[in-house]
Amino acid sequence: MKDITAYTTEWSAEPGDTLPFKVNCEAASYEADIVKLICGDTNPDGPGVKETVLETDLADSYPGREQTLYAGSYVQVPDDPHHTFDGGFTLQAYIYPTTPGDGLPRLGRVIDHHREQAIMSKWDTDEQKGYGLFINEDGTLEFRAGDGEQTASVTSAQELEADTWYLVGVSVDPSEETAILHQVPETDAQHKTVYPLEEHTVHKRVDFDADLVGETDVDFMIGASAHHSDRGDTVGVNCYNGKVDRPRVVAEALDYSEMQAITDGSSARTTGSIVGAWDFADAITPDGVRNYSHVEDTSPYNLHGEAINMPARGVTGHNWTGDVHEFTQVPEQYAALHFHDDDVGDARWETDFEWTIPGDLDSAVYAARLRTADDEMYVPFFVRPKDDADTADVVFLAPTTSYLAYSNDHLVTDDPLTELLNGHTPLMQKEDVFLAEHREYGVSCYDTHSDGYGAFYSSRLRPILTMQPKYKHWLGAIPSSVWQFNADLHLIDWLEEMDYEYDVVTDEDLHREGLDLLESYDVVMSGTHPEYYSEEMWTGLEDYQKSGGRIMYMGANGFYWQSAYHPENPKIIELRKGDTGIRGYNTPSGELCLSFSGQKGGLWRQRGMAPQKLVGTGFSAEGFDECSYYRRKEASYDEDVEFIFEGVEGDTIGDFGLVGHGAAGLELDRYDRDLGTPSHAKLLASSEGHSDNYLLVTEDILATTPGLGGTEHPHVRADMVYFNTENDGAVFSTSSISWCGSLAHDDYDNNVSTVTGNVLDAFLERDTLPN
Repeated sequence: MKDITAYTTEWSAEPGDTLPFKVNCEAASYEADIVKLICGDTNPDGPGVKETVLETDLADSYPGREQTLYAGSYVQVPDDPHHTFDGGFTLQAYIYPTTPGDGLPRLGRVIDHHREQAIMSKWDTDEQKGYGLFINEDGTLEFRAGDGEQTASVTSAQELEADTWYLVGVSVDPSEETAILHQVPETDAQHKTVYPLEEHTVHKRVDFDADLVGETDVDFMIGASAHHSDRGDTVGVNCYNGKVDRPRVVAEALDYSEMQAITDGSSARTTGSIVGAWDFADAITPDGVRNYSHVEDTSPYNLHGEAINMPARGVTGHNWTGDVHEFTQVPEQYAALHFHDDDVGDARWETDFEWTIPGDLDSAVYAARLRTADDEMYVPFFVRPKDDADTADVVFLAPTTSYLAYSNDHLVTDDPLTELLNGHTPLMQKEDVFLAEHREYGVSCYDTHSDGYGAFYSSRLRPILTMQPKYKHWLGAIPSSVWQFNADLHLIDWLEEMDYEYDVVTDEDLHREGLDLLESYDVVMSGTHPEYYSEEMWTGLEDYQKSGGRIMYMGANGFYWQSAYHPENPKIIELRKGDTGIRGYNTPSGELCLSFSGQKGGLWRQRGMAPQKLVGTGFSAEGFDECSYYRRKEASYDEDVEFIFEGVEGDTIGDFGLVGHGAAGLELDRYDRDLGTPSHAKLLASSEGHSDNYLLVTEDILATTPGLGGTEHPHVRADMVYFNTENDGAVFSTSSISWCGSLAHDDYDNNVSTVTGNVLDAFLERDTLPN
């Protein structure tokens, strides 16, 4: 269905930079162009897809080759002689398996997990050699060893329970020719365990030929077993779902009491024989997790590991008491990693071609357009001005954090609530079907992992199929159903058609540079849905506002969720949606704090920073059947704001558009003095006529009562707001995601386009704006 996928490692670049493109192509060859993207909406009632092909020195065609994406997180420890044993040895860990057999039904979805999962192993899956602790296809604990010709194993014969802590391990004693397998449930802070305990406790002793533990040079792995990839490196497969806490390897056979003593550090007798004691809490600092991929070995041999594909940190361990919820305060209670078989931190594909951005290329939105005879793939990127170059007066701030949050979401195929949410049968694209069949491409922060737990991280180091021109997202009012990236191209198209000079920068740039990025611009224009903001981004935009900057908030549901960028790799973001707000899953108890920063995740509103304080309006309602229009308020006729409505006739604005036939829809923000809208802000217009598919946001609901829909509740509306700020700054907020979808109506000659142009012209031309 799709025979070409690709990505680049950089989204924001400047002239002179060289971008690598990494391509998986099942066809014999493909063509590559660089295009400037202007409009990505295929709706025949609109301007259509607009792109300009650049003249480049790229080859006429490139040979296709397949590149495999190995999903699943694990810890990889380089091969070391200390993990090859002449005598007895012990493997042990606390584990919290989440899919030992049948998956638990979460969000109405059950996935069959009758497959092998490696807990800790030095096992060559290709040659069937080495040793390891596994969860087998029956959902029971298994120790296995093999020499490449024969294998031997011992199983607990007792199914592991999902979401339950166990101390598991095996002791192999060649002198006694035995192996003893241990599987003992623990009681955690929520008292979640299995009863009666004795019926689920296993101490199983069997005859065992230790000579079958074959020597192998593959790496030791926690959460996976080793496979020799097509590209020549060693990767983890048979990836485990669940948490691991305090994994240990000991070069002698221990009894169960000694195993328990090893985990709490009270055993002195075996100190010299510990050849692996990985401390997952070692990277925790007061500011969150640092040196994120490093896994510290506290044994005398310093056999440190690397965390691959972003297993979750800042998660509760087997000894979490429930008294403290900040992992930075009690690291020893968060000495666990949560592994998932569909985690993707970095696809690690090889580069197929590169392109150097010409020194005179305008700042804009671009993409590599890759085409085979039967398929195409766009790889977008954003070209910002060079640091020493003159800038335009207007800058579009591309909400790339939000793009990442939604990247490769599976809700249209996984979530039975999507049709109810939309109020109509959702559209499904070939990309959606492909992603459903190829979970190795990773998930979005709206998805649950295959074990039903919410996804905290999203990386752009993988192909992203949902962020392309022409893609129709399942979420959105028909017929256009454009969302995020393509919705923002409506604004880019308008800027181009109205002949404004503009630059493009990204959220990542703002996160890194703050006010320095924006201070040369007279006007900052947001995207249609800048939902996710890091503290650095929020501070940067606020500082710009205080310095006299002028902001046009061109969407809704902006500045809503706290997010964080990976401290060492800004290509990865983290979200932890707390205990309120519209969200796709509940974050587990004790895991609300962002591992990248240590701060509690959730709504900015919960930190006393509601969006109303920044842009005058904040998220109030959402609905996805039809969009509506605005009706002007009395304040819109005041003399000091007449410039906004110059050339506008009547009191109805935006009763047309490509998105749901109206400028007010999908998600709506409201003016609210109680939440921080400035007292001098002018409420210019409010939307009306929304259906009961539009519902009040959950954070405003104190009790589940009738009367929350669009025909009933007064807060289900979008408010157009204007106010001035210090140093001759100002803010204009449209408060609707679908606003930009109305800009092109009637060949751009309409009141939505007029209002937008009036505000932008005034923000650019006037030294002083009305108070």
